[in-house]
Parts: sequence; C-alpha cells; structure tokens
Amino acid sequence: MRIVGVVCEYNPFHTGHAWQLSELRRRFGGDAAVICAMSGNFSQRGDLAVVRKHIRAEAAVRGGAALVLELPLPWAISSAEGFARGGAEVLAGTGLVETLAFGSECADTARLSRVAEALLSDAFAPALREELARGDAFAAARQRAAERLCGADAAVLGQPNDILGVEYCKALRRLASGIEPLALPRAGAAHDGGAAGGFASASALRTRLRAGEDAGDYLTPAMRALYDGERAAGRAPVCVETVERAILARLRSLREEELAPFDEGGEGLYRRFFAAGRSAAGVTALLDAVKTKRYARARLRRMLLSICLGAAPADRPEHVPYLRVLAMDGAGKRLLHEMRKTAALPVLVKPADVRVLSDEARRLMELEARATDLYALAYPELAQGAGGSEWRTDPVIVEEKASERERER
Repeated sequence: MRIVGVVCEYNPFHTGHAWQLSELRRRFGGDAAVICAMSGNFSQRGDLAVVRKHIRAEAAVRGGAALVLELPLPWAISSAEGFARGGAEVLAGTGLVETLAFGSECADTARLSRVAEALLSDAFAPALREELARGDAFAAARQRAAERLCGADAAVLGQPNDILGVEYCKALRRLASGIEPLALPRAGAAHDGGAAGGFASASALRTRLRAGEDAGDYLTPAMRALYDGERAAGRAPVCVETVERAILARLRSLREEELAPFDEGGEGLYRRFFAAGRSAAGVTALLDAVKTKRYARARLRRMLLSICLGAAPADRPEHVPYLRVLAMDGAGKRLLHEMRKTAALPVLVKPADVRVLSDEARRLMELEARATDLYALAYPELAQGAGGSEWRTDPVIVEEKASERERER
C-alpha cells in the first residue's frame, strides 16, 4: 500500500481537493492511503478559517483522506517556506509517508526540484541580497536572484502553488527523509480565481460563504452538510470582521517596543503597525496604512495575526514537537497503529496527552488552546464562543466512509 502525504488547509474542502485525492488513488492504486498535515483554525494568508478545524478534517476524511494530522499554529501562519517546512516535518514524523503530493501550476516535479536546489545553493544568498538592495518586494527580488542560477526555470516563482511546490522540495531535501515530491496539475480555477471546469478556488468559496451565498455546487456533499450544520449552530461562517474591535484593541493596548518581537524581518515594520493601530478604524484600513510595495499583503496579515494571538516568531520551536490527530477513518486507525512503531515524534490522540511531553510541546499546545479560544469569539453567535474547547475536543472518527462514497456517486 502506497502512503501519500498532503499538506493542506482545506478552507473549505471542495471538489478540487476531492479530485486530487481521487487522482492519487488512480496513480498509486485504490488501496493508497493519504495522510494530511492540515492547518488548524488560522490560515497561511493570515486569516481565520471559514469553519473550525475538526469540521474541515472530517470533511477531508469523508472525501478520501485516511488520517488528518494538525499542522501546528506557528507553521500554519508562517511564510510559504515555514508552512512547507512544518508540513514536511509532520509528514516525515509519521515514519510512513513515501510521497508528498501537491498542486502545481506547472505540474513539473523535476523543474520545481531544480529551482529548489538553486535556492539552497551557497550562491543564492548573496544574489538575493544584491537584488533586495534595489528596494523591490521580496518575491520579485528572489525570482531575479534565482534566474541568475537556474535561468528560465525560475519563472515558477511567479506562481503561488509553484512557489509552495519549490518550498516542499526544499524542505524534503533539508530533512533528508527519503520522501519524494510529486507535483500534480491543479484542477479547474486558478489560485484566488473564480470558478472553472466544475471547480472553484477556495478563496472564491470563502467569499461566497461569508456573504451568505450558496457554494454547494463546488463543495463536496460531506463538506456542504457539515458546514450547514455549523452555520445552523451559529459557528460559521467565521470571519475577521466579527473580531475587528478586539484586534484593534489588542494593537492599541501594546507599546511600540512590545510589537518588535513580531517583526520577523527586523525592518522596522512594527513601527508602521504601531502608528496605524492608533488611527485606523478597521482591519482593512489598518493594512492599507501599513502597506508598501515592499511588503506583500499576506505577510502583513500574518504579522497582524501573530500579534493578536501572541505568537511571536522567536517563540516557534525549531522543529514540530508532536503529531496531533484531528480525524481518521478505519484505514487511518490502522495507520495510527503503525505509527506507534514508526513515528519519530510523539502522537497526540487526546489533547491531554501533551501533559507528559516536553515543556516545549506543552507550551505549543497551550498556545493552540489560547488561539482556539480567540477563534471561537469570531463565531457569528457569541453564545457558541465558550473557551476551553481545545482541551475537550477529541479526534473525529468516521466509521462509514465507504457507504457514504457510494451515496455521493
């Protein structure tokens, strides 16, 4: 049986994601099993997930995954490099994953690997410094620096999913885990695009859901049913506007020097946040005031989110310290049993299991718990936002996936 890993957000889980999982089974055989490293309640673009993590994890299992593990918060809200590194560490930590599959605009694994080699070479850092000295944004400077080393291949650094693909290849080389990368073509709509070919981008679906519009044609039946249940309960859709005042209050309660630890680039960006936080009357206005051509908006959103959650980059552990289970089916249970023998990291099935681990692991779980408590305050119905759910929520176990697949056909 081939075991394939996927690093994902599934925000929300849609038909394009289901196609990817079915494509992996087509390529590797019907008994292939997929282990996902999925971000939790916050996303890599510095946003709140539209619906909570255990719901998205259950939808993924009902849509073809066997086991969903959590990509811990510090890596989930990191740059593409940090996100990919954390995901690769989670998958490698299982001791089972043989292939890391990901969507890609070019779908050329060899090309992405060549660019990864260029970015890891000793010649890249000085080339990047020279390009950054021109004052352009990091992404443009990085692509020009890479062009010096690998020529036309560097054009992949202009596409969002290819960028992540390069970072996965880099992370796997650094880990020397033996996991092979596999670039799959993206099905349907482009990243951040609308709808095409029966598929829609996750960003377009989040926009629809948050506007109260129907997105059912592009969600899997399980995701649609689970989301409708969360909406009826007052826990979806989750959006930053619900907690806008809390975000501004957090910024205005901090002294300028207290923002400095969140400025990962060390370029004085925290001063812009401090000034904007005292004048802006909304998150969009705040980000508009901080934005310059040098900083991508996603980077600014991630920094703002880190400030609000108290997740300073320096507090991120050097490596992922545990594997936390969010959801599984029968095949996932068997993989979990195997991981008892193969995993290089402790496996958390119940949140309280962290209490017997290292101080570093406990601090990370406590951060996750605080972040989830803040996330719950963004539920449409505040009465649903009680704290402490992180310690009370066990993994979702899907017992009847096979029959559900038949109904979906």
